[in-house]
This record gives sequence, structure tokens and C-alpha cells, in this order.
Amino acid sequence: MMVNPKILKFLIIVSLSISYAGYCQGTLEDYQRAEAIDTLYRNKVFNNPSEFHWLNDKEFWYRNNAETGTQYILVNAESKTKKAFFDHSLMAGNLSAALQKNINEKEMDLSEFKIEENQLIFQNDSLKFKMDLQSKQVLVTDTIKRERRSREYWGRRNREDEGKPVLSPDGRYEAFIKNANVYIRQPDSEEEFQLSYDGNEGFFYSPNMLWSPDSKKLMAYKVRPGKEHKIYFVESSPEDQLQPKLQSRDYLKPGDEMDFRSPQLFKVSEKRHLPVATDLFLSQFGLYNFKWEEDNSAFTFEFNQRGHQVYRVIKVDAENGNAAAIIDESSPTFIDYSGKKFRHDVPGKTEIIWASERDGYNHLYLYNSQTGKVKNQITSGEWPVREVIAVDNENRKIYFTASGMDEDQDPYLLHYCSIDFDGRNFTRLTSENGNHQVSFSPDKTYYIDQFSRVDLAPEAVLKKTKSQKIVMELEKASIKALENTGWKMPEVFTTAGRDGETDIWGIIVRPTNFDPNKKYPVIEYIYAGPHSSFVPKSFHSNFWAMSSLAELGFIVVQIDGMGTSNRSKAFHDVCWQNLKDAGFPDRKIWIKEAAKKYPYMDAERVGIRGTSAGGQSAGGALVFNSDFYDVAVASCGCHDNRMDKIWWNEQWMGYPVGPQYAASSNVEHADQLQGNLMLIVGEVDDNVDPASTMQFADALIKAGKDFELVVLPGENHTSGGEFGERKRRDFFVKHLLHVDPPSWDQIYKD
Repeated sequence: MMVNPKILKFLIIVSLSISYAGYCQGTLEDYQRAEAIDTLYRNKVFNNPSEFHWLNDKEFWYRNNAETGTQYILVNAESKTKKAFFDHSLMAGNLSAALQKNINEKEMDLSEFKIEENQLIFQNDSLKFKMDLQSKQVLVTDTIKRERRSREYWGRRNREDEGKPVLSPDGRYEAFIKNANVYIRQPDSEEEFQLSYDGNEGFFYSPNMLWSPDSKKLMAYKVRPGKEHKIYFVESSPEDQLQPKLQSRDYLKPGDEMDFRSPQLFKVSEKRHLPVATDLFLSQFGLYNFKWEEDNSAFTFEFNQRGHQVYRVIKVDAENGNAAAIIDESSPTFIDYSGKKFRHDVPGKTEIIWASERDGYNHLYLYNSQTGKVKNQITSGEWPVREVIAVDNENRKIYFTASGMDEDQDPYLLHYCSIDFDGRNFTRLTSENGNHQVSFSPDKTYYIDQFSRVDLAPEAVLKKTKSQKIVMELEKASIKALENTGWKMPEVFTTAGRDGETDIWGIIVRPTNFDPNKKYPVIEYIYAGPHSSFVPKSFHSNFWAMSSLAELGFIVVQIDGMGTSNRSKAFHDVCWQNLKDAGFPDRKIWIKEAAKKYPYMDAERVGIRGTSAGGQSAGGALVFNSDFYDVAVASCGCHDNRMDKIWWNEQWMGYPVGPQYAASSNVEHADQLQGNLMLIVGEVDDNVDPASTMQFADALIKAGKDFELVVLPGENHTSGGEFGERKRRDFFVKHLLHVDPPSWDQIYKD
């Protein structure tokens, strides 16, 4: 007789819950410990500077969090000396006198140090000071005025029909828009003349114009406005009034019509308009980075084609208005313009440094900007360039970070390198098995290398750039006080993914009272957005969200599966038009393999939590992967990519909007959901339209599915805040540990 797999799994869970009942996980004590984790771990790692600051080519300072209190250290790289930046006791006394209140020398919070004319200039959080280096007298010189910055909304559309006149570099003329057309006049003059005559209300000129360096030519572009799309929500409980407020935001979604821009060239002295053919930049997602050549011979701009499969650098000849693509990048899947694009125009040269994944990894190329031909590939190998840190034009050298160059290291660990424009003299500046953060001296003669891993305490050393040799040991972090709390170091775990070859990396977090004789359900913390990779690589004492959840009686894991970034192009392309994949085939294998190694990890009781794109994945775990996942908490999820922001979703799901969108939708497939689901959403979320969560809930109700819905009044894009965290913990304890959570009154009482 065939047994329904779901019924069999339920019977196994029941029997296991009876067997595990004596282990008493999810108790009041577990909750109280989880609540105390942040305080318990805080300030328990010493000799771990967060920043280093160069004063000149040879000297730098840093603030060290020593066990005895805050230290300000001055280092001279040339003489290899390290000493107190100043007399801490004297400084505290002089600050106390200047501020007329007691300043503790071990708790001074000072920054922005610089030395000018025998004066040490610095500040705290509200005042600026100077100290005479001879008399040591400290004086307050100014207050720090901090303007309250209003929250900048990511989706705000630039107004192309508003703007000030644009003054020419020589100051003789200003260009402005009148009646949708381009006009020129002398500043403070009534006399004006019209340059364009083809602008109108539906296809008007933008005031975002650009003069040539010699003030003889002008680039302006016409705009045909696209569709306006707003999302609306009700703020139920505003602080300043009793009645609710209706709010709205600009919010383009996949498939919406976008603005079309048409660059035009004007020879100002001749009052001549040279139209520019649009065939190279039709179907626009956007035009960016308009700039004139230094010699006034042309202007360039970048074109991102709708669908993100073509990206061009286009040059417009200033004599005749002819347009040509000098860089023409294409991909059968997508071009990661938001995460990997890099362009550097070499001053005084007809050269462009450009990043491309055309050979399967993100690498740098040197282009001839006149011919559009590749002069040479600069970097190469089965590893990606992660970021260009600096370009030394004079010495024709590039400083950059890369990862995946060492077979015996985690392929996500950042390393620093340098290379010449012609691809020669490739130099590894870091090689230690860690995630590196480098700070160069202004002249690049020295650099500070601070490195760590999640399972390796931080270390900072000073090195010489030419030899990469260590000049001085600076600080080595002490974690003894942290370990004394019972803290367990996260473990890095790797295994082959779905293809049996590609390594998948993640971390395992255990509770402080970990007992290998117990059985622990597994909870995965997921974020699978294709724009990056997300498993931490540097040492942290906390991982608060993961550690606090683990304290309740769980093993918590985080994994980067296929479809995320910072590996090969093929690894990344798994996400293409298939966000529901979210690396789940790799994640399930990873957890199963970890459970084989560690039998206390129960791969039959697996939960998952995530926010935003992670919320979509958490919901998708029970919609598309309920053969493995049992419990999910999805916060502010984009449960249907047609409902979310245009730029992020068309980047990975493609354009035009086709059946692939419905195929990845939790809403469309809500009837497939199995397991226990909690949805959390902020009622005024303007990052992911909250209607996405509500539509998922509606589809689940219509499909007869049981679930929990938590709506947070007044909250924006959030994992849930304090209330959501409580609900999430209780949900996992109830459905994975199969015990009733203690009351909140007991947990949170003083």
C-alpha cells in the first residue's frame, strides 16, 4: 500500500517530537537568553580597529578598542614606530576644561584628526576643536551643524521638465528651456535666440544640457515621457492625527512604458541643430553618463537596452552628429549593469578601461575609444574582478579587488591586486586566507591590510606595496572575553551543488548551550537576490538575527546557492528568468550534506526565513520546495515579480514581461503550498509593494490554505521589528520544536 509522503513525514515528526521532548528546547530560559544575545556579545572583541586614517604618505592614525579603554594610536610607516597619538590623560583634562564637564580619557570619542600649522584639528559628535601641539591647550572652534536629512525615496522620478539655466564654461552664454525648446542668451540679458524648433509638449527638451569644454557646442536631449505608475497605501495610525492618511509613491513596475530620450547636438555660434539618429539606442531602459571629450570632438553616453541584454557606449561626432557604438556589450541572458559595470576614460588618451563578463568571468579590458577596438584584455583567469579601487593614470596601473583565485580558500574572500593597463605586472597584494580590507597611503607606497574570516579573528598589518612584505604588526584582535560568554564560532561548510562539481558555501551557527547529543531543527536565513552574494565572510561577534534564533534550540544556516553573484557568469545565469529557483537545489543538498556530517542537525525539520527578495524565496520554499522545507516566515516579500520595482525585476526576469513571470510567482502557484507559513508586511512599504503580500494571502485563502498574516501598522520595508521578531520566534518554536512558546510577559519582564 502506498503511503502519502506528507502523512509519512507528519508521523515521523510526531514520533521525533515525542523522542525529543526531554531536551526542553524553546523554554523560557532559551527565550531570555535569545533576548540577551545582543547585549551579551556587545563590546567583547578587543584590539579590532574599525578604520584607519592616513595623515600623509607616511603617517596614519587609528582608534583602538583596547580592554583598558579607547586608545588613539599614531603610526609612522617609514620609521616603523607606533605610539599614542597624544597624551590621553592630558587631552581628557584639557577637553574637560574646554567643555566644563568631566571627560573620561578611556571613553573619548574623537575623530577627523588632521595636523595644520602646528595645530591638531579634530572633532567629537557636536563640536570642532584645535589643540596647540606645543602648549597642548584645547579650544572649541565651531559647532557641527547636522541637517536633518529627509528620507530619500529610491523610486522618485527626476523631473525632466524643470531645471535652471545652464551656464557655458566661458560664462558668456546660458542655455535654458522655453516652450519645450532650447534657447540661448547672455546672462542677465533680455536678448535670446532659439536653437531648437522640434520640441513640443509630448516630446520636450530637458534642462539637463551639457556644454562642450570650449563653449561652442551644446548637447541637449528631448524626452518623450513614459507611463506614470503610482502605488497607494493607507497609513492607519499616523502620529500627528487620528484619521488615517492615504499615501502614494512613484513606482514603475515591469512592463511599464519608460521615458525615451533623444540626444541632440547644437553648434551654438552657427545656431545650427544637428539631429542624432536614434537607431543605436531604441528600446531604452536608460541613457546615462553624458560627457564631452576633452578636445571637444565628440560627446559620449551609455545606453542600457530594455531587457538588459545590450549595453553600449555611444559616441556622437561633434562635427556632423553621426553616432557610433565604441563599446557594444551583449549577452543572451543579462548584463549586470548595476553590480559589475565599470568604465574609466583615461585622461589625455583615447582609451577606456571597461569591465565585461564576456569570457565567463568579470574582467577588465582596454579599449581604443576612437576605433572601438579592444587594445588588450587587462585581467584574465577563472576568477572575477570584484571592484576597481583606484586607477593610477600616470603610472598606468589599476588597483582592484578579486576573489576565487585560490583553490584552498573560500572563493568569496576579497583579495587586493594591482596590474598595468597592458595586462602586465599582475601583483597579489594580499594572500592570507581571509577576507581583506586594505587602506592605501596617498602615494600607494604603503597599505594597511586588515583581514579575518567568520571563523578567524581580525588581524591588521602594515605592508610595503612594492614587496608586499609586512612592515609592522598593528593589531591582533582578542576574542577571549567573547568566548567566555559561551559564544560559539560560526563554522564554514562547503559541499558540491546540484551539478556535483560546483562548490556551494555557507555557515553554520549553533546556540551557546549547544549539545551534540540533542537533535536540532535547522532554520535557513535566506537572501538569494542575484545582485550580490550574502553569506558573511568577515569576523563578527554577533550575527544577531541568526544567533538569537539559534538560542531557542535551532541550528541556523546561511548559504549562497547558484543564481547569486560574485562567481562565474554561468553560476550567476541560473537566476535568469527563473527567480523561483533561488538556488534551492543547492541549498537542499548543502543542508543534507551538513546533516550527514553532523547528525544532530535534523534535515527532516527545516524552517526558512527571509525578507524582501528573501521573503519571496521563503514563501517559495513552501510553494515550490515543500518536499524539504516545513516552516517559513516571509517578511515584505515580492511574491510576484510583476508587482515589484521595474529595475530589479526586469534585470533578472527579462523584458518583455512573458510567461516566465507567472512561472516564478508564489501567487500563481499558491495552491501548491504545503507546510506552515507566516507572512509579515509593513502597511506602508514603499520598497516592495505591500499589495504583493496581500495578493499572496488572497490566493492562499482562495486555495483553502491555512497561514498566519502579520500586518505592521506604520512600518515600511522591514523584517518585522521587535513585534515581528517575537512572532517569528514563536512560530518556529511552535511548528519546528512542537512546544508552546512561553508568554511574552514572562520573557520580557524586567
